[in-house]
Amino acid sequence: MARHKERHLSHRTGWLRAAVLGANDGIISTAALILGVAASDATRDAILTAGVAGLSAGALAMGMGEYISVSSQRDTERADIAKEIWEHENVPERELAELTAIYVEKGLSHDLAEEVATQLTEKDALRIHLIEELGITEETIARPLQAAWSSMASFALGALLPLVAAALAPAGARIAITLVVAVLALFALGVAGAKAGGAKVGRSTVRVVAGGILAMAITMAIGKLFGAAVS
Repeated sequence: MARHKERHLSHRTGWLRAAVLGANDGIISTAALILGVAASDATRDAILTAGVAGLSAGALAMGMGEYISVSSQRDTERADIAKEIWEHENVPERELAELTAIYVEKGLSHDLAEEVATQLTEKDALRIHLIEELGITEETIARPLQAAWSSMASFALGALLPLVAAALAPAGARIAITLVVAVLALFALGVAGAKAGGAKVGRSTVRVVAGGILAMAITMAIGKLFGAAVS
């Protein structure tokens, strides 16, 4: 019988999470920074300088932060894998009993669970124990460099949109145009992220757009108050 192939999207979790988070932060933080500075009646040069600094610092910080955090996860996974290798080499009977117990908990009778555990162990003992005991698979294993580059690149691309809008917009419409571009970018990100991850488009998009608008509104209010205070 031919193997039935279904389309699952969990293998995208690692890079998709980093890319969506990076783009979302890039759009919101850079747009909020630009809008906050613009609301304080700063000059065009000051606004763009703040935007470029926000893009550069944010992209590097996101990339490094993802690399460090995912590397820590990878270190934990490697330690767990090394422990499993030792156990298989030194106490294989205990490992077989553990796997049998897992299948019993899933609903199989003890005899059937032991038979299944024995056959799977004979084929690839380490792989099946990593999956059943630790939930580690080839698709879900931590990849620090992938997460770092995805996050850094997506942050820079997301931040570039409000920055270009602010640079090209006339002075009288700079705030409005930057805000509209940022909201549209967040809308597109919400739709793209939901489709890539197989989630509901409406809920994901509303969450992304509403959160971004709230962040930008608060930053604009702070910028306006600060500008009034120092004028």
